[in-house]
Amino acid sequence: MSLLREARRPCRRVLLCLVQPFGAFFSRGFLSLLLTGACLGLGTLLGDAAHALTPQQAHAIAAGETEERLKALQEAAATGDAALGPYLKALEDGAVRVSASQAFVMSGSSAVLAGAGTPSALPADAQEPMINNRLRGAIAAVQSSLNLLSNDREVRAQALRQLTTAGVDASQLALIEKALAVETDGELRASLEKLKALASVAAEDSAKRLAAVQRLAESGEPSVRSLLQERLAPGAETDAQVRSAIVRAVAAIESRLAWGERLGIIFSGISLGSILVIVALGLAITYGLMGVINMAHGELMMIGAYATYLVQGLFRQWLPGAFDYYVLAAVPVAFLSAALVGAALERTVLRWLYGRPLETLLATWGISLILIQAVRTLFGAQNVPLENPAWMSGGLAVLPNLTLPYNRMVIIAFAGLVLLGVALLIARTRLGLMVRGVTQNRRMASCVGVNTARVDTLAFALGSGIAGLAGCALSQVGNVGPDLGQAYIVDAFMVVVLGGVGQLAGTVVAGLGLGVLNKLLEDWAGAVLAKIMVLVFIVLFIQKRPQGLFAMRGRSAEA
Repeated sequence: MSLLREARRPCRRVLLCLVQPFGAFFSRGFLSLLLTGACLGLGTLLGDAAHALTPQQAHAIAAGETEERLKALQEAAATGDAALGPYLKALEDGAVRVSASQAFVMSGSSAVLAGAGTPSALPADAQEPMINNRLRGAIAAVQSSLNLLSNDREVRAQALRQLTTAGVDASQLALIEKALAVETDGELRASLEKLKALASVAAEDSAKRLAAVQRLAESGEPSVRSLLQERLAPGAETDAQVRSAIVRAVAAIESRLAWGERLGIIFSGISLGSILVIVALGLAITYGLMGVINMAHGELMMIGAYATYLVQGLFRQWLPGAFDYYVLAAVPVAFLSAALVGAALERTVLRWLYGRPLETLLATWGISLILIQAVRTLFGAQNVPLENPAWMSGGLAVLPNLTLPYNRMVIIAFAGLVLLGVALLIARTRLGLMVRGVTQNRRMASCVGVNTARVDTLAFALGSGIAGLAGCALSQVGNVGPDLGQAYIVDAFMVVVLGGVGQLAGTVVAGLGLGVLNKLLEDWAGAVLAKIMVLVFIVLFIQKRPQGLFAMRGRSAEA
C-alpha cells in the first residue's frame, strides 16, 4: 500500500499542472476531489497491473518440477488475469517453448515473450515443455475457472458444469469468489454458491468448512455425498463440530437420494414390464385361442428384430438423410414379416396338431431350433449392431441420481399403443368378434358359420405379428442375436398363465406387476435369486388360483 501511495503522489502533481488553467471555472475543493478520484483510479490500474501474469510466472508454469509448476499455476489463477487463458491454451497446444529463465509463445516462426507480450528472439536452448496428465488436468480446471469471468453467459454456464463434474478444491476458491462477486444471473449465482461450498470443504478455516458443509447438506447429488464421505476418512477432518455436521449432511443427502433410487427401480420395473406385455400379448392370443404352447414365439420376436436391422441397413445406404425415421418404417415391416412366418407355420405344421399339446410343444420347439440356425446361417452367430435414432438417444434427468432413458420411455409408450390397438381390434372389429367367439365356444362358432380354420390362421398370424413388434422394440434396448427370444419365452408364458389365459387385462397387470416385482427383488437379493423367487411365487399363486388373475367368462360346450 505504501508503494501505491508513492505512485499516486507524482500522478497528483502532474494532473494538477494539467488542470490548473481551468481553476477559474472550478472551486479548489472540486479540483481536489477530482484529482483524488483520478489518482485512485490510476492506482487501481497500477494495482491490477501488478497482479497480471508476469514473465516469471509464465516460466514457472512451464518449467520445473510438477509440484512447483502446480503451485505457480494456482497463484496465477488466483489473480484471474485474462492473459492466463490464452497462455494455457498455447501450452496445451504445444506452442510454448522454455529456456533457462524465460517462456515464449510461438506463432509460426516468430516468438513472443510470455507474460510481456513483446516479440523476442528464441534462444537456442529453448524447447517444448513436458505436460503430464496431472498438469493437464490442473490446466483444464484453471481454464474452466477462468471462463467463469467470461462475458458470455453460455460460456460461464458451461464452465460451471465442467467444474461441478470434475470437482474443485480450495486452490480455486479465490477465483470462484471473484466470479461470484460480479455474477448477476440468479441461476448461475446459485450454482456458484454451491461450487464455492464444494471448494470450501477443504479450506484451512474451520468456520468456512462448517458453512460449506451446512450449504451442501441441502444438496441431493451423489457426487456431493461422495465428497463429504471422503472428509469422514480418518485424519481428513479434525474439527469435531465440522465432522458432526458432515455426518448429518451425509444422512440428509442419502435420504433424498433414496427417493431417486426407489423411483429408478420402479421405472426400470415398468420398462421391463412393458416389454413383457408386448412379448406376452401375442402369446396370450395364440395360447388363449388354440391352446398351442408355441415354443417358437421367441424366434418370431427374433424375426421382427432382424427385420428392423435390415430396414436400418436400407435406410443407412439409400436414405441416410432420413435415418432417424427408420424405426417408424421398421414397425410395419417387423409386424408383417413375423405375421407371414407365423401364418406359414400354422398352415403347414400346427393345424395338424390341434388337441395334442405335447406334440405341439415338441414341434414348435423344433421349429424354434430351425429358425435359430437359419438366422445364424444368414446373419452369423454374432450380435448385429442397431443404432438408436437421435430422438431416442440420451435421457431425461429428473433427479440428480435418476435419468429416464428416452428409448425406454418410447418403448413404454409403444407398448401402450400396441395394447390399445389390440384391444380395439378384439372389441370393435369383425375379426375380433370371431376370435372371441372361437375362443369361448369353438363348436358353437362353427355351427353359426364361422370358418374356424381361417380364424385360427389369422389369429396365429396376429399373435406372431405382435411378437415381431416386440422384437422391434427390444432391438432398441438390447442386443440382437440368434438367441434373442430365448431370454423372454419363459417370462412370457409366466405372464400369460398368471394373468389368465386369453385375457388382455390380465396380461397387462401380470406383465407390469412381474416387471416391478422382479426389479424390486433384484435390488434386494440379486438377479438369480429374484428369478427363482418370482417363479416360486407364480407356482404358489397358480396352486391357489389356477384360472389366473382374470378368469375366462362365458360357457363352453366342452365343459
